[in-house]
Amino acid sequence: MLKVAVIGMGNIGNTHAPVYQADPLSELVAVCDINRERADKAAQRYGVPAFYSVDDLLRNVQLDAVTVSSAGVENGGDHAEPTLQCLEAGLNVLCEKPISNDIEKAREMVRKADEKGVYFGINLNHRFVPPAAKAKQWVTEGRLGDLLLINMTMWIGNPNETSPWFHLRALHPHSLDIMRYFCGDVVRVHAFLNRAPGRITFSNAQVNLEFANGVVGHLTGSYDTNPRHNLERCEVMGTKGRFVLDNLYEELTLYPRDSEELTVIRNSIMGGLSGFTATFTNRIHRWLEQVSAGVPRDQLEASGHEGLAVQEIIEAAIKSHHSGRAETVHKMETVTA
Repeated sequence: MLKVAVIGMGNIGNTHAPVYQADPLSELVAVCDINRERADKAAQRYGVPAFYSVDDLLRNVQLDAVTVSSAGVENGGDHAEPTLQCLEAGLNVLCEKPISNDIEKAREMVRKADEKGVYFGINLNHRFVPPAAKAKQWVTEGRLGDLLLINMTMWIGNPNETSPWFHLRALHPHSLDIMRYFCGDVVRVHAFLNRAPGRITFSNAQVNLEFANGVVGHLTGSYDTNPRHNLERCEVMGTKGRFVLDNLYEELTLYPRDSEELTVIRNSIMGGLSGFTATFTNRIHRWLEQVSAGVPRDQLEASGHEGLAVQEIIEAAIKSHHSGRAETVHKMETVTA
């Protein structure tokens, strides 16, 4: 059983903590937040000690792993410092997305995890749903044939105006991770962005992507939809067919090229996902499974390397917006032992 602490006790930290308490593979032993009131409330809620600095936490508690769920600028500005502290201490770290809003710090975090030989994962929880696993199986089995193209849509109603790049850096690690999950590494991007009237953030994005395997793709993202009409839709087409994954886990449909007979998998009210929060349960349990089993580090799902890869795509998209040209994506580093 892994002894775990949660660092950052805002909404997301209070989503992670009860998952760790309920999972048989982990024991929640501490919470930490620089805001004493938040830390104390969480400590009372979960029946564990509160700490107000990572240094104090590391000095006083024996740990195997931590979740870093602090926020900061663009929801990732406060991830690097506590993550690097914990990695330096030899702990396994599950970090919220984005890995960091600063690409140099993101690269440093991945290098540090490799140097220390510890597990470093990112909470890219949108891929940890049964329909996505089934779609991935279809791809692996060749049910789609040779992959040709992927379209990804993620429209969310979010009025947040913290920076011009908040929409890209805070939301689209999820959508780009789904695209990479099915189609692999991205080598070039060409982005077009605009702001809705009165907005600071570039709240709408159309991004063309070229994958290393020749697949071409398109991401359409927005923070301007009606929150009641949020939309997440992924479509992958190959030489033998295509699939459509609607609203993360609600419905998956396989359209064979040579048949009118469709395969439709709907989220069951009996045994299916109970809601979006269940994606956190699935992701954290898989993290605990893999760390407990001691899988090879390069087999860790939604790893720090993968979290870095999607941020590299985002930074290339921002660069493309400025240059007006297709831009090469910085190649992610190779996993070391």
